Amino acid sequence: MLSFCPYCANMLLISPADDGCNRFYCPTCPYEFKINGFQMYDRKNLSRKEVDDVLGGDGAWDLVDQTAAQCPIDSCGGDKAYFFQLQIRSADEPMTTFYKCVKCSHQWREN
Repeated sequence: MLSFCPYCANMLLISPADDGCNRFYCPTCPYEFKINGFQMYDRKNLSRKEVDDVLGGDGAWDLVDQTAAQCPIDSCGGDKAYFFQLQIRSADEPMTTFYKCVKCSHQWREN
């Protein structure tokens, strides 16, 4: 657990006080908080943030182009696929092409 000084916002350190108890103290200002033998804890329930869909979410395949591409699933036999390109690595690397088979809706990508 980290505690911070209410006056200067520095992180509080812990050390034994003169009267035998422990204390939180600020290394830059005279603030101190004595801990009188009770157990100190603080519990925070953190909520998870919503993750943005990098590939566009539900509408990613709306209004995309088609190309001649063989579906990697042998039983499908589809020869057309929707595709879009996205730069997911550094600029000196080629773009990644994402495909979706027109026939079976299988998705794959090609670097």
